[in-house]
Amino acid sequence: MTDGARVATRPGLGSREAATHCPYCALQCGMTLRETDGRVEVLPREFPTNRGGLCQKGWTAAELLDHPERLTTPLLRDPVTGEQRPASWDEALDRIAASIRAVQTGHGRDAVAVFGGGGLTNEKAYALGKFARVALRTRHIDYNGRWCMSSAAAAGIRAFGVDRGLPFPLADLGRAETLLLVGANPAETMPPLLRHLADQRERGGRLIVIDPRVTATARQADLHLQPLPGTDLAVANALLHIALTEGWLDRDYVAARTEGFDAVRRTVAGYWPAEVERLSGVPVADLEATARALASAGRAIILTARGAEQHAKGVDTVTAFVNLALALGLPGRPGSGYGCLTGQGNGQGGREHGQKADQLPGYRKIDDPAAREHVARVWGVPADDLPGPGVPAYQLLDSLGTPDGPRALLVFGSNPVVSAPRAARIESRLRDLDLLVVADFLRSETAALADVVLPVAQWAEEDGTMTNLEGRVLRRRALREPPPGVRTDLAVLADLAARLDTPVGFPTDPRAVFTELRRASAGGPADYAGVTWDRIDAATGVFWPCPDPDGPDTPRLFADRFPTPSGRARFHPVTHRPAAEEVCAEYPLHFTTGRVLAQYQSGTQTRRVTALRRAAPGAFVELHPDLAARLGVAEGEEVRVVSRRGELRAPARVSPTIRPDTVFAPFHWAGAGRANSVTNDAVDPVSGMPEFKICAVRVERVEP
Repeated sequence: MTDGARVATRPGLGSREAATHCPYCALQCGMTLRETDGRVEVLPREFPTNRGGLCQKGWTAAELLDHPERLTTPLLRDPVTGEQRPASWDEALDRIAASIRAVQTGHGRDAVAVFGGGGLTNEKAYALGKFARVALRTRHIDYNGRWCMSSAAAAGIRAFGVDRGLPFPLADLGRAETLLLVGANPAETMPPLLRHLADQRERGGRLIVIDPRVTATARQADLHLQPLPGTDLAVANALLHIALTEGWLDRDYVAARTEGFDAVRRTVAGYWPAEVERLSGVPVADLEATARALASAGRAIILTARGAEQHAKGVDTVTAFVNLALALGLPGRPGSGYGCLTGQGNGQGGREHGQKADQLPGYRKIDDPAAREHVARVWGVPADDLPGPGVPAYQLLDSLGTPDGPRALLVFGSNPVVSAPRAARIESRLRDLDLLVVADFLRSETAALADVVLPVAQWAEEDGTMTNLEGRVLRRRALREPPPGVRTDLAVLADLAARLDTPVGFPTDPRAVFTELRRASAGGPADYAGVTWDRIDAATGVFWPCPDPDGPDTPRLFADRFPTPSGRARFHPVTHRPAAEEVCAEYPLHFTTGRVLAQYQSGTQTRRVTALRRAAPGAFVELHPDLAARLGVAEGEEVRVVSRRGELRAPARVSPTIRPDTVFAPFHWAGAGRANSVTNDAVDPVSGMPEFKICAVRVERVEP
């Protein structure tokens, strides 16, 4: 067995392989699955994003295929005992259909909502959006990707006219002379990406990291800026202020390829480096060194991630860094530009094809009459029958069970009991529903609350496509059939649509669904019309937009023009504003959240893998030694982190890698260690992104 491979077992004979991709993050690392006599092992596979590497999560992914807690039969909540009991598929689906009819008869079509996930394949994301709009005819659908990249998406659309996480291949990172990472920690969130950073270093490149913590990535940087959480926007404006003052503006690029710069020039004039140092804590010398490194490089790239984006001003913060990139003439040049590190496995494709509240397939706007007509023709329904825009994820979840909100919710591939901000409130909302349905392959904390739980296939048991952080559409290939009693999400949606007397069909074959998706996306910003499974198989994926099966795809955007009405990128002036919740005497500390290497998202999968649980067994609260001393807290002692919304309890981890005025906790755990019991539910007014990354708290020592 190859070093690092892990196995899952199921009785069987023979041997087979599948060239596929890791089920976790948006890097979508290539891997090979080999099954021999029922034993599945993970083997390395050469692919452009990971070049044969995998992180610990990828190596152990197969262990979940035959996990003893795997769901293999539907569960129904008994109305008498209140307990979930095994049931047949017909009984489960009949109850769902009857309940949906009852709720919609009594409260209207919008009384049923759908909540999806950024890990669903393109085919499933597309089918889920179609199911909501055609079978349920509800406007209420959104997904957990709203909490991942929506602020960067909104900033990209208003600046460039399009949202694609990286508008260039990942390999460009290795060619950048200066690379600026803002709120990104790929050493823990997507470790194989570090191979590209190693390329950059070997070529003499300079890595600069902006992060309030000394993360594993920051320790590798040539320069680390450690701002107060929530001040990244001011830092970006100060960097542009310095570039203008020093004459580093790319005037020819700005004149020829952009519009709106004068308003930005006037805005950033007030962001004197000394004032921003006072606000953010970043020394003037570091601001000047960063601006100089970006401006003097022949090739430079600016990347943002969740640390900059998960704020109530996340769109404006990303916009400030986009403004900086445009002023320096970076976007559209090989080895240069602005990009976003997408988090979830299909965070990109998941929003392109219909899971977001305001979008139709192909990244079309649902309130655009032409878009509605086009998609309605593909679906075979009148355009007037399609509902209008819904509301963003948190607003949707917070309205559940209220007089004006949905009374029923169908959840696919998400665990909001752990992942939503102000999670205790959302858990209460879920309990108030008339019907909660969860489709998953493990009994998550959300599934534990459900009236109906549907066991569905895992990534190695179904074919489909994913779109990674580069906009590369790639193939996920099945190794084997799902176990007895388990169905695919596509089959579930088709069965429910039939029970609801939906007038159009819902294919269960993912290849047929993708063919329909291509037609629905044709002519849209995310045009997949020229992408076929055969074409993907013949290459290492296909980059959208790709409108013609016989024409080229688009690894790099913006070479000649931007997809805006004028063909120019658009500057937007943005100003710093405080966090939605500032510290005070009662709550004197800043709280921020993030990930750890061995766990992923809400932990439903990774917390069940022995090796990952051993590497990261539970929640913790990271404190600076000075703060720990003031509190009288020693390493490993339990502390309580209290905000206006709730509290978490976990052992203290004392470390000088965090600011003395800030505490950190990872968000992968449920129960007492649930970080999102504390986080703020304030949202960005443009993107709907909650302010996960900063709120005001106090920390207390828990007496033994």
